[in-house]
Amino acid sequence: MIEIKTPEEIGKMVECGRIVHRVLEETGAAVRPGVSTLDLDALAERIIRSEGAEPSFKGYYGYPATICASVNHEVVHGIPRKDKVLQEGDIISIDVGAKKCGFHGDAARTFPVGKISADAARLIDTCRRSLEAGVAQAVARNRVSDISKAVQTLAESAGYSVVREWVGHGVGRNLHEDPQIPNFDNGKKGPVLEPGMTLAIEPMINVGAFKTEVLEDRWTVVTADRKLSAHFEDSIAVTADGPKVLT
Repeated sequence: MIEIKTPEEIGKMVECGRIVHRVLEETGAAVRPGVSTLDLDALAERIIRSEGAEPSFKGYYGYPATICASVNHEVVHGIPRKDKVLQEGDIISIDVGAKKCGFHGDAARTFPVGKISADAARLIDTCRRSLEAGVAQAVARNRVSDISKAVQTLAESAGYSVVREWVGHGVGRNLHEDPQIPNFDNGKKGPVLEPGMTLAIEPMINVGAFKTEVLEDRWTVVTADRKLSAHFEDSIAVTADGPKVLT
């Protein structure tokens, strides 16, 4: 069931989104060669707790960390580790959620580590723009499929594939709510978008094929061909005046 939020509830989500945005700004600034993904995780948790919030991911179905830190061919859900040290030329997706006042904010960005290749930079830029294209379609009376098609069209027109197995979602009192938001046209129109719906739109696009695998840790999702992947996400609210980005 899709939950429609009141303006007051969306106001609480704005605060969650502000915290998530701060985490991404500060962890992104800390990304450099020689930093471990566990260092970034510790920084993220300090920021969230300093804001009187809780990490949304930590303990979620047993997930052990505050952020998901996915490097290079890791698509999503990479577990931070002390021995995973960033190297010049890597790219890293940082996905983070924060809970405060009974609501969640959820967002992700992909960052360069030092100087990266032109191909990696183009992948990141295309993924960011595919998110923007999807968000632009999150308007009242459109359907979920309009978001999906916008993401897919932009990504595939640039020569990338769009991950099928992992999708965006509703967000609010729960980290994951209805509806699911595919990043590709699955042949279904999906629900009509209404003011008060709050959504986490999150394109995941790959340099190679769209297929993915889950590693033995049962969390880390990687591209099946081990080619680069990028991930961007924002939590948004559908309003009568268009999409409102919360994160």
